[in-house]
Amino acid sequence: MNVLVINAGSSSLKYQLFDMDTETVAAKGICERIGIDGRLKHTPENGKPVFKADIPLPTHAEAINAVIEKLTSEEYGVISSLEDISAVGHRVVHGGQKFSKSVLIDDNVLSAITDCIPLGPLHNPANLMGIKACQKVMPGVPQVAVFDTAFHQTMPEHAYIYPIPYEYYEKHGWRRYGFHGTSHRYVSQKALEFLGIPAEGSRLITCHLGNGSSLAAIKDGKSIDTTMGLTPLEGLPMGTRSGSIDPAIISFIADYEGLSLQQVMEVLNKDSGVLGISGVSSDFRDIEEEAAKGHKRAKLALDCFYYDVTKYIGAYMAAMGGADAIIFTAGLGENSPELREDVIGRLNGLGIYIDKEKNNFKGQFRDITGEGSKVRVLVIPTNEELVIARDTKEIVEG
Repeated sequence: MNVLVINAGSSSLKYQLFDMDTETVAAKGICERIGIDGRLKHTPENGKPVFKADIPLPTHAEAINAVIEKLTSEEYGVISSLEDISAVGHRVVHGGQKFSKSVLIDDNVLSAITDCIPLGPLHNPANLMGIKACQKVMPGVPQVAVFDTAFHQTMPEHAYIYPIPYEYYEKHGWRRYGFHGTSHRYVSQKALEFLGIPAEGSRLITCHLGNGSSLAAIKDGKSIDTTMGLTPLEGLPMGTRSGSIDPAIISFIADYEGLSLQQVMEVLNKDSGVLGISGVSSDFRDIEEEAAKGHKRAKLALDCFYYDVTKYIGAYMAAMGGADAIIFTAGLGENSPELREDVIGRLNGLGIYIDKEKNNFKGQFRDITGEGSKVRVLVIPTNEELVIARDTKEIVEG
């Protein structure tokens, strides 16, 4: 069974084609600059050449057509025809309170995703464009929606309610939702398998750290708290997002800088985080490089980020009464030995240690727990696309 996984952005479309008999990637790629001038990179995993060129992509429908053409072409293809694609799984960022699991897409689901646009204005419209493009180009092929927010729907009320007038929650659904759910779900399940312990009674802290970052407290295999909120702006300072700040700063920026509310939100989403502090870059690799050279604000940006990661780990240990394991994942979590050493070093007072020699690596599954540590420390590469493909296969097969 072949499952095509789609992650659509406003002007981009990432894809992977999975052979679900072996759970391997047959091909992957990305369509960029959709609606502008168009660019496609397609990488087959069967030894055929990579395709990379500028091509016209006026809409997502043309992008999907281009993807299918490359997947089935003699020179670059991995399947013989469109009929070889059994189903399509779509990443959908915001499912609100309506979805606690992945679902087969029908008109009602499309309507519900549309209703969630106010909660995910940057992502849900793009996700819908990807779904509708696939429906147009691939009529009759089952489409499945897999939601970033679904895994966190197990949070208790006291963890997701904001201390604002309760009527806002009743009228608008304004509460903590959390994101990166497929990643937190994947690495927590892999951790349980590796540790050889049942979900029941387990306590894990998963750290999805990259340009966008979030932590989750996972008890009994279920998310009970997470750092992102109503939107992905809450929580840790990120590449360009501020993370959690005093809400009054919004009015100060508006008043003193003469900005509209929309402009202030642009600042908090696109000009803040480690970019705002360092003035160097939103890419942690650049910031680490400059910090190593003695750049004070780059060092400050890293210190702020590492401190907040540590602070949330401590909070989640308190919330769960301890932890069996701390898991690092995503671009930064998997590839920055410096981050892992700094964060765990700040937790030495709680009896948590890493083996610095084992920690000196990038991008692998590894147990880096140090001698005498009361909590296991793992690095687990995430695989959100595989989660989407698995859910799609399970739903389609019934």
